[in-house]
Amino acid sequence: MPLSNNDLPLNLQKAWEQIDGHAKRYGLDYYPIVYQILDYNTLYEVAAMGGFPTRYPHWRFGMEYDQLIKGHVYGLSIIYEMVINTNPVYAYLLEGNMIVDQKTVMAHVAGHADFFKNNMWFAPTNRKMLDTMANHAGRVQRYIDRYGYETVEAFIDTCLSIENLIDYHSPYINRPEAQTSQPIVEDDDIEVAEGLPFERSYMKDFINPPEFLRQQREKLLEEQQKMRKFPENPQKDVLLFLMNYAPLDRWQHNILEIVRDEAYYFAPQGMTKIINEGWASFWHSRIMTTHAAETSEIIDFADHHAGIVAAHPGRLNPYRLGLLLLRDIEDRWNRGRFGKDWEQCDDMREKREWDLKLGKGMEKVFEVRRFHNDITFLDEFLTPEFCVENKLFTFKHNNDTDLYEIVNRDFGAIKSQLLSGLTNFGQPYIYVEDGNYNNRGELYLRHRHEGSDLRMDYARDTLKHIHTIWTRPVNLETVLDDKKRLLTFDGKEYSERRID
Repeated sequence: MPLSNNDLPLNLQKAWEQIDGHAKRYGLDYYPIVYQILDYNTLYEVAAMGGFPTRYPHWRFGMEYDQLIKGHVYGLSIIYEMVINTNPVYAYLLEGNMIVDQKTVMAHVAGHADFFKNNMWFAPTNRKMLDTMANHAGRVQRYIDRYGYETVEAFIDTCLSIENLIDYHSPYINRPEAQTSQPIVEDDDIEVAEGLPFERSYMKDFINPPEFLRQQREKLLEEQQKMRKFPENPQKDVLLFLMNYAPLDRWQHNILEIVRDEAYYFAPQGMTKIINEGWASFWHSRIMTTHAAETSEIIDFADHHAGIVAAHPGRLNPYRLGLLLLRDIEDRWNRGRFGKDWEQCDDMREKREWDLKLGKGMEKVFEVRRFHNDITFLDEFLTPEFCVENKLFTFKHNNDTDLYEIVNRDFGAIKSQLLSGLTNFGQPYIYVEDGNYNNRGELYLRHRHEGSDLRMDYARDTLKHIHTIWTRPVNLETVLDDKKRLLTFDGKEYSERRID
């Protein structure tokens, strides 16, 4: 791909120069953005591969493409924009879109590019991932040529099925290593092989010959190593543990490493979906309504923008929630609706009229963009007033009526459900507890139960796929119906037993 926007038509090039100028005057800061105009077939092919033009061959990309293209053909969905976190930033425009849509996409992309560069959760990501993805594709293709497509595909299937078993926060904090160089006992307590007791020094070499002492030392060392737990500390990055200790061929190790690297690259996007899309929508609406949209384009912009941020039945729209909450933060900090005085005020009329005219809203939203992910964003800035104003509630399916019904409008319940769905992406916490369970080389995993039982079909499939890599029996401790259970797969059959 070229590192310029020379392929843009003149009208789009002028529109981008205008939008770029307004964005930078507002304080947005981003790497150079390269726009590519693609027809809908090519755009959906790229979308199916996560925004990258080159990926390793695998059937799931074809499946994604089939779903996306059917949605487009049947008018169920359309991709307006796509942008990838690299330096320079690559963004794609759909050929044939209205000029107002292309402007909206460009302003939206500027917001994303600023977020990618400045949000702390994206700081560790690989900005040369475009090249890395192409290298991954080349390596996998060589393995396919050497070992056969079906063999390699089957192993990729296995790795992808457990790609979420990583430690999403490991790039930001130091976790204890699986094994350390620390001694297993204190220096004062180290047991030494002294041999058999003797009364006279001249008998030492006869009672405890050097060969006997050597054997005793080796035996003591072996017993000490057995006492040492493996791993010494529970490991949340299951894929890394498997890479380090599973009996893998070199090509299998490399594929597992590829899957893990790509999982870590995409992880910050999942961790910031609401605030990232909210930030991009915040700026495309601000730039378009105040600067970029012509008078004749306002109605079309408003119509399409409303479609983007509309509330969808039965699911959360991250564009809408992120945009509304950022606007609420800007308004609150402009009026001074924060701090001890605001929180302790019990007069509802005074609160409605509260306006200290601080004008700190823009400063605050840039601070929020810098430091927060979705969980911290909602945890710190979601308020009861916001939930009431935007009519938020929790709901569930009623089996008797076969309808979804409102369950609760309580702020605590709403916030708790939102945060629980976002924590670890709503997935269970699984740790490696023991890599030599019962001293038989079995893998012992532990599920940190937080109120929701595992889906047993998923749990069994996970054990099966991990066994494919570990090659020894795999155990998973969990809680089912408030009782501790140990699930085991030995390569042939599953078993389950209660543990105390």
